[in-house]
Amino acid sequence: MKAFMMQCQMEVKRTLRNKIFVGASILMPIMFYYIFTNVVNTKVPDQDAWQAEYLMSMTVFSVISSSIFALGLRLVQENAAGWAQLIRITPLSSTAYFGSKIAAQLVINCFTIIAIFLAGYFINGVELSAYEWIMSGTWILLGSIPFLALGTLIGTFKRIDTAAAIGNVLQLGLAILGGLWMPFYVLPDMMQNIGQWLPSYQYGTGAWGIIKGNTPTIESVGILLGYLVLFMALSIYIRRRQEAV
Repeated sequence: MKAFMMQCQMEVKRTLRNKIFVGASILMPIMFYYIFTNVVNTKVPDQDAWQAEYLMSMTVFSVISSSIFALGLRLVQENAAGWAQLIRITPLSSTAYFGSKIAAQLVINCFTIIAIFLAGYFINGVELSAYEWIMSGTWILLGSIPFLALGTLIGTFKRIDTAAAIGNVLQLGLAILGGLWMPFYVLPDMMQNIGQWLPSYQYGTGAWGIIKGNTPTIESVGILLGYLVLFMALSIYIRRRQEAV
């Protein structure tokens, strides 16, 4: 347990020292939030509702991006550098190694959520009840776990450029089809039919519902859990195949 906690602390420090991560995962969504709520959509009838809803969208987008890139690409880099192989001959088990990375990323996601929520409050004066702030933040934090599993799946790639390319495609696809960059209802019917089954849409719709006085649906929870099991199963299977070679 002591080794696990030390590994978690190290992972958090490494991530926070990464200026590219801070810029891409936190500052970029804040920039998008400012543009789409103060420049592009200045004539939206209900500005308060739009600003709060888009704040949830950009927070979700940021956490998804962080889970894919901060976790996934680091795993690829460490595997390519031989670090993962070195871990196997240390007292730190593989379970503790991957568990510490996921736990550390959850801590980072918590910081990300707080930072973007504060940006929404200070940029547009978004006002939610204490219950809505806490519940939406909790949902976004817990809902990030399937995307952390996706990050571990990305981490099974052997080449960093391949992992980065696939990660970018997944990030953009999940954001657009999930209705994170624009209201879901404005998408073409075909894209909506696809998007409603994606984890990004179910993730976002849970947060949007909370700030409207609703709770995440059983369907959203079930679909996210299904993706969690799928991503974890694929990640474990691929890693065992790689270790057996």
